[in-house]
Amino acid sequence: MRTLTKITGLALATAMIAGTALAQSPTFFRIGTGGAGGTYFPIGGTIANGISAPPGSRACDKGGQCGVPGLIAIAQSTTASVFNNAAVQNGELEAGLAAADVTRSMFLGEGKFEGKAHPKLRIVANLYPEDLHVVMPKGGSIDDLGDLADKRVGIAQAGSGTQVAVLQMLEAWGVTRDNMSEAELNNSQSAERLADGQLDAYFYAAGWPVAAMVQLSSTKGMELHSFSDEDLAKINKIIPAYIPSEIPANVYEGIDYPVKTPAVSALLVVSSDLDEELVYGITKALWNSNTRKLLDNGHAKGKQITAETALDGVAELGVPLHDGAQRFYKEAGMIE
Repeated sequence: MRTLTKITGLALATAMIAGTALAQSPTFFRIGTGGAGGTYFPIGGTIANGISAPPGSRACDKGGQCGVPGLIAIAQSTTASVFNNAAVQNGELEAGLAAADVTRSMFLGEGKFEGKAHPKLRIVANLYPEDLHVVMPKGGSIDDLGDLADKRVGIAQAGSGTQVAVLQMLEAWGVTRDNMSEAELNNSQSAERLADGQLDAYFYAAGWPVAAMVQLSSTKGMELHSFSDEDLAKINKIIPAYIPSEIPANVYEGIDYPVKTPAVSALLVVSSDLDEELVYGITKALWNSNTRKLLDNGHAKGKQITAETALDGVAELGVPLHDGAQRFYKEAGMIE
């Protein structure tokens, strides 16, 4: 009888443990970001932290994580916008950070993506402006992008939104792959090549300050090209998503002048296949006070990621909000 009681008790305990494990089965959520030396990766990591609440974690009101119960979000380093959007469309990632212009073009299947529409792309939020950095060695300068003909130029990595936009901009000034020596490199690689004298200039669109450029400016030194108002207007006409912006003086060591440059919005993008309730919870977690603290205390660009600007430019972009995100913004009184 005592043996039977022990066996029954053991079976009951096992069942209870199994039941708890089943009830707390985690949901993994992969967020595509960018290279480790850029802005997408640290921002993606902060967002992943904010929306996560792993099984067994302390409750939010008791000082624990305030994300979606059972959700484990992971920031993955990728080649950025084009890759992230394609992976979201194909179900290889649950979410991604991506530039607004590339997201629009891929969703509609226009421009470089003619005939290759990505109809599953959906927006959760506008995040922050990504400023285009045209980086040159210390003491270097150009009058306009046409001066980069016959030069060694880093055009960002294949699969990035930066490269797509930069090639369009350069072409407007008569610079193409045929008359420049282009290098398809990520930000860290480009900074290293520039420092070693192997590049005359490179492009990178990201929220400042960019880690690789902080290091470059404090060691070898660098210059940033400041566009004229006329050139900014020309770029805006070519790529409407790129609007005039400014990198303030002294963001980077030795850059004691303000830099006029085009900027494009970074978006958090998901697939229409994702469950409405899940995306509603993620959107709600993104804008709670706990995530606000994480954003404010993380990368400098995090302070510009706010609920007040979450819908800026989204309606004009032509890419829908996810139903779950739309539900949250309606409940919050941000849209009708």
